[in-house]
Amino acid sequence: MRPIYFLSDAHLGSRAIPHGRMHERRLVNFLDSIKHKAAAIYMLGDMFDFWYEYKMVVPRGYTRFLGKISELTDMGVEVHFFIGNHDIWCSDYLEKECGMILHRQPLTTEIYGREFYLAHGDGLGDPDKKFKFLRAMFHNRFLQKAFSNIHPRWSIDFGLSWAKHSRLKHDNEGDPEYLGEQNEHLVIYSKEYLQTHPEINFFIYGHRHIELDLMLSKTSRVLILGDWIKLFSYAVFDGENLFLENYIEGETQL
Repeated sequence: MRPIYFLSDAHLGSRAIPHGRMHERRLVNFLDSIKHKAAAIYMLGDMFDFWYEYKMVVPRGYTRFLGKISELTDMGVEVHFFIGNHDIWCSDYLEKECGMILHRQPLTTEIYGREFYLAHGDGLGDPDKKFKFLRAMFHNRFLQKAFSNIHPRWSIDFGLSWAKHSRLKHDNEGDPEYLGEQNEHLVIYSKEYLQTHPEINFFIYGHRHIELDLMLSKTSRVLILGDWIKLFSYAVFDGENLFLENYIEGETQL
Protein backbone atom coordinates (compact mmCIF):
# COMPACT_ATOMS: atom_id res chain seq x y z
CA MET A 1 0.00 0.00 0.00
CA ARG A 2 1.21 3.48 -0.81
CA PRO A 3 1.23 5.72 2.28
CA ILE A 4 -1.14 8.58 3.01
CA TYR A 5 0.27 11.83 4.42
CA PHE A 6 -1.35 14.50 6.60
CA LEU A 7 0.02 17.96 7.41
CA SER A 8 -1.25 21.44 8.26
CA ASP A 9 -0.45 24.98 9.34
CA ALA A 10 2.40 26.05 7.09
CA HIS A 11 1.16 29.67 7.06
CA LEU A 12 3.02 30.34 3.83
CA GLY A 13 3.53 34.01 3.11
CA SER A 14 3.41 35.05 6.74
CA ARG A 15 5.14 38.36 7.34
CA ALA A 16 5.92 37.16 10.85
CA ILE A 17 8.08 34.28 9.61
CA PRO A 18 11.64 35.29 8.64
CA HIS A 19 13.20 33.86 5.49
CA GLY A 20 9.85 33.15 3.86
CA ARG A 21 11.41 31.75 0.69
CA MET A 22 13.41 29.20 2.73
CA HIS A 23 10.25 28.35 4.67
CA GLU A 24 8.41 27.61 1.41
CA ARG A 25 11.33 25.63 -0.04
CA ARG A 26 11.46 23.35 3.00
CA LEU A 27 7.84 22.38 2.50
CA VAL A 28 8.36 21.97 -1.25
CA ASN A 29 11.38 19.73 -0.61
CA PHE A 30 9.28 17.56 1.67
CA LEU A 31 6.54 17.25 -0.94
CA ASP A 32 9.14 16.43 -3.58
CA SER A 33 10.60 13.69 -1.39
CA ILE A 34 7.24 11.89 -1.10
CA LYS A 35 5.90 12.39 -4.62
CA HIS A 36 6.76 8.86 -5.76
CA LYS A 37 5.48 7.27 -2.53
CA ALA A 38 2.27 9.04 -1.59
CA ALA A 39 -1.14 7.81 -2.67
CA ALA A 40 -2.73 10.94 -1.22
CA ILE A 41 -1.81 14.03 0.78
CA TYR A 42 -4.28 15.73 3.10
CA MET A 43 -3.50 19.38 3.94
CA LEU A 44 -5.67 20.22 6.93
CA GLY A 45 -5.87 23.99 6.75
CA ASP A 46 -3.89 27.20 7.18
CA MET A 47 -1.39 26.26 4.51
CA PHE A 48 -1.43 29.97 3.62
CA ASP A 49 -1.25 32.74 6.19
CA PHE A 50 -3.78 34.66 4.12
CA TRP A 51 -5.41 33.61 0.87
CA TYR A 52 -8.15 35.55 -0.87
CA GLU A 53 -9.28 34.87 -4.42
CA TYR A 54 -10.85 37.40 -6.71
CA LYS A 55 -12.53 36.27 -9.93
CA MET A 56 -9.46 37.14 -12.01
CA VAL A 57 -6.80 37.66 -9.32
CA VAL A 58 -5.04 35.46 -6.76
CA PRO A 59 -2.38 36.51 -4.22
CA ARG A 60 1.18 37.03 -5.36
CA GLY A 61 3.78 34.39 -4.50
CA TYR A 62 3.64 30.70 -3.58
CA THR A 63 4.79 29.71 -7.08
CA ARG A 64 7.12 26.92 -5.90
CA PHE A 65 4.47 25.44 -3.62
CA LEU A 66 1.67 25.65 -6.18
CA GLY A 67 3.98 24.32 -8.89
CA LYS A 68 4.85 21.29 -6.75
CA ILE A 69 1.19 20.66 -5.96
CA SER A 70 0.40 20.79 -9.68
CA GLU A 71 3.21 18.32 -10.37
CA LEU A 72 1.86 15.94 -7.73
CA THR A 73 -1.71 16.04 -9.03
CA ASP A 74 -0.47 15.63 -12.61
CA MET A 75 1.29 12.46 -11.42
CA GLY A 76 -1.99 11.12 -10.04
CA VAL A 77 -1.38 11.89 -6.35
CA GLU A 78 -4.59 13.03 -4.65
CA VAL A 79 -4.02 16.34 -2.85
CA HIS A 80 -6.83 17.32 -0.51
CA PHE A 81 -6.97 20.90 0.75
CA PHE A 82 -9.06 21.84 3.80
CA ILE A 83 -9.77 25.51 4.36
CA GLY A 84 -8.57 26.82 7.72
CA ASN A 85 -9.27 30.05 9.52
CA HIS A 86 -6.47 31.78 7.57
CA ASP A 87 -7.36 30.50 4.09
CA ILE A 88 -11.15 30.48 4.22
CA TRP A 89 -11.53 32.54 1.09
CA CYS A 90 -10.83 29.92 -1.57
CA SER A 91 -12.90 29.81 -4.72
CA ASP A 92 -12.00 27.45 -7.57
CA TYR A 93 -8.43 28.44 -8.45
CA LEU A 94 -6.70 25.70 -6.44
CA GLU A 95 -9.06 23.08 -7.87
CA LYS A 96 -9.01 24.16 -11.52
CA GLU A 97 -5.39 25.28 -11.84
CA CYS A 98 -3.61 22.97 -9.37
CA GLY A 99 -5.87 19.92 -9.28
CA MET A 100 -6.50 20.01 -5.53
CA ILE A 101 -9.65 18.55 -3.98
CA LEU A 102 -11.13 21.29 -1.80
CA HIS A 103 -12.96 20.64 1.49
CA ARG A 104 -14.92 23.35 3.26
CA GLN A 105 -16.31 21.13 6.03
CA PRO A 106 -14.94 18.29 8.17
CA LEU A 107 -14.65 15.06 6.24
CA THR A 108 -15.34 11.49 7.33
CA THR A 109 -13.69 9.07 4.94
CA GLU A 110 -12.52 5.47 4.79
CA ILE A 111 -8.83 4.91 4.03
CA TYR A 112 -7.53 1.36 3.72
CA GLY A 113 -10.41 0.04 5.77
CA ARG A 114 -10.13 2.56 8.63
CA GLU A 115 -12.50 5.44 9.37
CA PHE A 116 -10.95 8.92 9.53
CA TYR A 117 -12.50 12.16 10.72
CA LEU A 118 -10.48 15.04 9.22
CA ALA A 119 -10.81 18.77 9.88
CA HIS A 120 -8.75 21.89 10.40
CA GLY A 121 -10.23 22.15 13.88
CA ASP A 122 -11.24 25.80 14.19
CA GLY A 123 -14.71 26.19 15.65
CA LEU A 124 -14.92 22.61 16.91
CA GLY A 125 -15.69 22.71 20.60
CA ASP A 126 -14.01 26.09 21.19
CA PRO A 127 -16.18 28.22 23.54
CA ASP A 128 -14.26 31.48 22.82
CA LYS A 129 -17.04 33.96 21.92
CA LYS A 130 -14.67 36.45 20.27
CA PHE A 131 -13.24 33.77 18.00
CA LYS A 132 -16.73 32.50 17.16
CA PHE A 133 -17.82 36.04 16.24
CA LEU A 134 -14.80 36.60 13.99
CA ARG A 135 -15.23 33.19 12.39
CA ALA A 136 -18.89 33.94 11.63
CA MET A 137 -17.85 37.26 10.06
CA PHE A 138 -15.18 35.66 7.91
CA HIS A 139 -17.64 33.02 6.65
CA ASN A 140 -20.43 35.52 5.96
CA ARG A 141 -21.15 35.62 2.21
CA PHE A 142 -22.30 39.25 2.21
CA LEU A 143 -19.15 40.43 3.99
CA GLN A 144 -17.00 38.36 1.64
CA LYS A 145 -18.62 40.02 -1.38
CA ALA A 146 -18.14 43.44 0.21
CA PHE A 147 -14.45 42.69 0.83
CA SER A 148 -14.12 41.64 -2.82
CA ASN A 149 -15.00 45.18 -3.87
CA ILE A 150 -11.79 46.45 -2.28
CA HIS A 151 -8.83 46.60 -4.66
CA PRO A 152 -6.37 43.69 -4.08
CA ARG A 153 -3.57 46.23 -3.55
CA TRP A 154 -5.17 47.14 -0.23
CA SER A 155 -7.26 44.10 0.71
CA ILE A 156 -4.47 41.51 0.46
CA ASP A 157 -2.03 43.82 2.24
CA PHE A 158 -4.62 44.28 4.99
CA GLY A 159 -5.14 40.51 5.30
CA LEU A 160 -1.42 39.76 5.50
CA SER A 161 -0.93 42.54 8.08
CA TRP A 162 -3.83 41.21 10.20
CA ALA A 163 -2.39 37.70 10.03
CA LYS A 164 1.08 38.99 10.96
CA HIS A 165 -0.33 40.75 14.02
CA SER A 166 -2.08 37.53 15.08
CA ARG A 167 1.07 35.42 14.61
CA LEU A 168 3.30 37.87 16.51
CA LYS A 169 0.78 37.96 19.35
CA HIS A 170 0.88 34.15 19.53
CA ASP A 171 4.70 34.18 19.40
CA ASN A 172 4.97 36.80 22.15
CA GLU A 173 2.45 35.11 24.42
CA GLY A 174 3.44 31.61 23.32
CA ASP A 175 1.06 29.08 21.82
CA PRO A 176 -0.53 27.26 24.77
CA GLU A 177 1.16 23.97 25.54
CA TYR A 178 -0.95 20.84 25.80
CA LEU A 179 -3.73 21.73 28.24
CA GLY A 180 -4.56 18.21 29.29
CA GLU A 181 -7.19 15.77 28.16
CA GLN A 182 -9.97 17.53 30.08
CA ASN A 183 -9.21 21.01 28.67
CA GLU A 184 -8.27 20.51 25.04
CA HIS A 185 -11.32 21.53 23.00
CA LEU A 186 -10.51 19.22 20.10
CA VAL A 187 -10.09 16.26 22.43
CA ILE A 188 -13.38 17.07 24.17
CA TYR A 189 -15.13 17.47 20.82
CA SER A 190 -13.71 14.15 19.57
CA LYS A 191 -14.84 12.29 22.67
CA GLU A 192 -18.36 13.66 22.32
CA TYR A 193 -18.47 12.89 18.60
CA LEU A 194 -17.21 9.37 19.24
CA GLN A 195 -20.22 8.64 21.44
CA THR A 196 -22.52 8.85 18.41
CA HIS A 197 -19.96 7.72 15.82
CA PRO A 198 -18.06 4.85 17.47
CA GLU A 199 -16.77 3.66 14.09
CA ILE A 200 -14.21 6.50 13.85
CA ASN A 201 -10.67 5.14 14.22
CA PHE A 202 -8.70 8.36 13.79
CA PHE A 203 -9.52 12.01 14.41
CA ILE A 204 -6.89 14.24 12.79
CA TYR A 205 -6.73 18.02 13.17
CA GLY A 206 -4.50 21.01 12.60
CA HIS A 207 -5.05 24.49 14.07
CA ARG A 208 -3.56 24.07 17.55
CA HIS A 209 0.15 24.05 16.57
CA ILE A 210 0.94 21.25 19.02
CA GLU A 211 1.81 17.62 18.40
CA LEU A 212 -0.60 15.24 20.08
CA ASP A 213 -1.31 11.54 19.71
CA LEU A 214 -3.88 10.34 22.25
CA MET A 215 -5.90 7.15 22.61
CA LEU A 216 -9.61 7.83 23.11
CA SER A 217 -10.67 4.18 23.22
CA LYS A 218 -9.32 0.79 22.26
CA THR A 219 -10.10 1.52 18.62
CA SER A 220 -9.89 5.30 18.36
CA ARG A 221 -7.12 7.94 18.50
CA VAL A 222 -6.94 11.70 18.12
CA LEU A 223 -3.94 13.39 16.48
CA ILE A 224 -3.10 17.09 16.28
CA LEU A 225 -0.54 17.65 13.57
CA GLY A 226 1.65 20.44 14.93
CA ASP A 227 2.81 22.93 12.29
CA TRP A 228 5.28 23.74 9.51
CA ILE A 229 6.67 26.84 11.24
CA LYS A 230 8.69 25.33 14.10
CA LEU A 231 7.83 21.63 14.31
CA PHE A 232 7.74 20.58 10.62
CA SER A 233 5.52 17.68 11.62
CA TYR A 234 3.22 15.38 9.70
CA ALA A 235 1.37 12.11 10.07
CA VAL A 236 1.72 9.13 7.75
CA PHE A 237 -0.61 6.13 7.47
CA ASP A 238 0.74 2.98 5.82
CA GLY A 239 -2.50 1.02 5.88
CA GLU A 240 -1.80 -0.54 9.25
CA ASN A 241 -0.11 2.04 11.44
CA LEU A 242 -0.44 5.81 11.82
CA PHE A 243 2.69 7.70 12.89
CA LEU A 244 3.34 11.33 13.83
CA GLU A 245 6.75 12.34 12.47
CA ASN A 246 9.02 15.40 12.05
CA TYR A 247 10.76 16.31 8.82
CA ILE A 248 14.47 17.07 9.03
CA GLU A 249 15.98 17.85 5.65
CA GLY A 250 18.64 15.37 4.66
CA GLU A 251 17.93 13.06 7.58
CA THR A 252 14.28 12.01 7.61
CA GLN A 253 13.49 8.63 6.05
CA LEU A 254 10.03 9.03 4.57
